[in-house]
Amino acid sequence: MKRIEIQVAVAKVSKYASSESGDTVEVVERPHGGISIIVSDGQRSGRSAKAISNVVARKAMSLIAEGVRDGAVARATHDYLRTNRGGKVSAELVIASVDLVTETLVLSRNSRCPVLVQRDGGTEWLNEDCDAIGIYRNTKPSIVELPLVPGLTAVVFTDGIWSAGHRSGGAMDVAGAARLNEGGQVDGEDTAGAYSAKEIADRVLESALELDEGRPRDDSTVLVIKVGSHQRDQIVRRMEISLPI
Repeated sequence: MKRIEIQVAVAKVSKYASSESGDTVEVVERPHGGISIIVSDGQRSGRSAKAISNVVARKAMSLIAEGVRDGAVARATHDYLRTNRGGKVSAELVIASVDLVTETLVLSRNSRCPVLVQRDGGTEWLNEDCDAIGIYRNTKPSIVELPLVPGLTAVVFTDGIWSAGHRSGGAMDVAGAARLNEGGQVDGEDTAGAYSAKEIADRVLESALELDEGRPRDDSTVLVIKVGSHQRDQIVRRMEISLPI
């Protein structure tokens, strides 16, 4: 594998006047190398939604840690939620996995929100129709597998981002906010505008908050995964968390 660096960043806020976000994000190491980031959006908002998204995220984490493949994880998590809650509640689920065995980024979606991807110098939407988990018997995920090459960037988000501004007549431009097409190429590699994963996530969330006039009408989460190159002597892995309370 080429010497690459995986940047992962999350920016999230809860619905305005809600004490708790119904979105849950968890990171788990894959037993054969790599990491998986789980984004779960529970039905409705607040504590009830948080309870649902926690159940979903924890089930998915445990299965991934046991070595279950992502597609099977999504299906099993759906079956678990449907059985546990009698098919009466739903959750949107995205599993984004950096798989070092296959050297790919695996994006498994059960969400109305598409995923924005930059690769090969252009951007595209992963928007195949798929249902949220927990309700319908034969629900299955939409799965896309992309080679881990410098310049690959994926932007995952929940419906608080996608619907930002709708009530006031505005429309969220995720691609414009992410600015993935700025910056061209450096040494033959797409730079995604040379912005870091954290900067992209912050830009998207800030744009959504502006459309909602600082009062988000739903729980809002942005996950950005960016593949770049790094110096050959760099071996330290780092994780940074900011949690205002």
